Amino acid sequence: MTGFPVDDTAVLNALFADSPQGLFVFDAERKVTRYNPAGRGVRGLPAGDVIGHVVDDFVPEFGAGQLRKLIEDALTTGEPLRGRLVRGRAPSDPRRTLAVEVSLFPLPGQNGDVPGLVGVVEDVTERQAAADRLAVLSTVHAAVGSTLEVRTTAEELVHALVPAFADGASVDLLEDGPAGSPRQSGPVPTDVPLRRTAFAPATVETSRKQGDSRPFPFPTPFTQALNDTQARLVQVSADDPWLSADRDGFRPLIAADVRSMIVAPLMARGTVLGLLTLYRNRTDLFEEADLDVARQAAGTASAHLDNARSYRREHTVASALQRRLQPGEIPRLSAVDTAHVYLPEGAGGAWFDVVPLSGTRVALVVGDVAGHGIEAAATMGQLRIALRTLALQDLEPDELLTHLDEVAAQLPTSDASGADPCVATCAIAVYDPVSRSCVLICAGHPAPAVVDPDGSPLAVDVAPGPPLGTGGGQVFTPTMLQLAPGSLLALCTGGLLTSGGEDEAAARRNLVNVLATPTRPLQELCDTCVYRMAPSRADDAVLLLARTHALPPDRVADWTLPPDVSVVGTARRLVEQQLAAWRLDEAVYTTELIVSELVTNAIRYGKGPVRLRLIHDQERLLSEVTDANSVSPHLRHARMSDEGGRGLYIVMRLSSRWGVRHSRHDKTIWSEQLLGGASPGPDPLAVLDTFDLADTAEL
Repeated sequence: MTGFPVDDTAVLNALFADSPQGLFVFDAERKVTRYNPAGRGVRGLPAGDVIGHVVDDFVPEFGAGQLRKLIEDALTTGEPLRGRLVRGRAPSDPRRTLAVEVSLFPLPGQNGDVPGLVGVVEDVTERQAAADRLAVLSTVHAAVGSTLEVRTTAEELVHALVPAFADGASVDLLEDGPAGSPRQSGPVPTDVPLRRTAFAPATVETSRKQGDSRPFPFPTPFTQALNDTQARLVQVSADDPWLSADRDGFRPLIAADVRSMIVAPLMARGTVLGLLTLYRNRTDLFEEADLDVARQAAGTASAHLDNARSYRREHTVASALQRRLQPGEIPRLSAVDTAHVYLPEGAGGAWFDVVPLSGTRVALVVGDVAGHGIEAAATMGQLRIALRTLALQDLEPDELLTHLDEVAAQLPTSDASGADPCVATCAIAVYDPVSRSCVLICAGHPAPAVVDPDGSPLAVDVAPGPPLGTGGGQVFTPTMLQLAPGSLLALCTGGLLTSGGEDEAAARRNLVNVLATPTRPLQELCDTCVYRMAPSRADDAVLLLARTHALPPDRVADWTLPPDVSVVGTARRLVEQQLAAWRLDEAVYTTELIVSELVTNAIRYGKGPVRLRLIHDQERLLSEVTDANSVSPHLRHARMSDEGGRGLYIVMRLSSRWGVRHSRHDKTIWSEQLLGGASPGPDPLAVLDTFDLADTAEL
């Protein structure tokens, strides 16, 4: 087979035109005779600024003359240089450090001289940054933990991180608790003192001297990291609102021209030991990848610090109980994204909850119990569990609060005489991502704030309602509104709105102003609200933020069927067609069984037309059948001779969850199935095998 002739000139032209690497040809005087215009550092430069010039002319001071020296060495020795790393400032952005790998290949001359060089320059900035971060972690692992002495371990940590990773580093540790007191896991109060244990470099002036023990100013990134045990990357500027918490104390930080910092909690076995803070005044700011390095370095040091001392946290029993009664990890929901701030400074009875409901809805709850101490915390826990239980019954919001008021009225009174009833407040928002409707209702609690996707506040008139537990058959009035996707809901306690001497109206305006940029990360918005509003430490403060989503219309299918037994077959065919459109063929048989039983039940025992709705929500498939009969169905054990009575049992066995939802005019029986790898339910054939074929013939 004869190949095509290769034109060397065409090959060179293609190489210099399309190579992703920087290619340069230098003559004996180190001047560029040919180059790749797409190469890093010369993009956009006129050819006249490169051709006929030495590298120092078009990339001045890059690598502090390293490029020039490498070119001179290669021309002098005639030996190739491969893979030499050169660092320098990006010509287009002097604030950013670049790393390039340079290879130089001398061109052979006729008499053994070197008439020029070919240079290959490859941008390895990201790769080298990753290698540098790994080197920092390697140094931390090797240097930290050589002794079981707390101060030595802390000093080993800061010296391992400075100056390779940070320009300054500090370790502040919580004071030891009383001997024999139990170690408390989780976050710590913001007023607990921390002792300055180590700082590097020693020549830098700081507001905290070695051995100083005092709380960090509140609210600041330090207290926020202590509160929720999450590491924070903070870009620093002189007008940041959290700096106003202690202008004098933070003056050295501003004077040192700190531009970014990382505050990372030191934790071991769920217990907060202190804070690691890293500072940079170099032009290369900390990045998200650096946050991971800080977390890992803090984790390594925390293990050694935990081994080096017995740490016991100063925490009141009421605060411990209150935190334990708060919800655990918030589940991921398709209806909303959420973030929260919980500051139990007053050891009172503030609480919040996020309750997933049927039909992809969600209930957002914030409440508060009057009083402080163990009694208030215990009452709060009882009310939170009662509210969650009632919410999972799919009650209407006003009916839910009516029942919760009855529960609160029956709880023990706050003193032995029984004179003071349990008084609590509560605000609830129930959001439906299918209809985008939101129901707001309050019981003596500040109304939720609502901000639309462009940052404009929505005027919502929510009746304040009476507090819970006062008795007398209270009436709670809900308010309904439509929300655009991306709207923000903010529910908070009075502890956030009664700080700084402001009245509640002014505090709400301040809150809405912070939320006027709703596209910012929710946790960042939560932190900013704390910085700006500086909640009082005399009372608890809770802020729950939720960003709404809308379920795409193509994920919902809805049909109205006549109340005739013959439509059961039609319902099965509709299910089969819709699941085929959603590519959920593996769920067809099970869903047909569930829908057949629900539709048959609605026709036999319900009233009016039957509404069938399917919802494909992430890893779940929901089937809902609605009829006008308000009577709830119930499971019963059919006898062997019975011809029916097994429908709801089949639905229960084939569903991951099922239930009944009532409105004022109808009822809905719903079933939820998990899809794919999300722990699918039992084999439908195995369920049917428990019945005689005659019993299931109607399916």
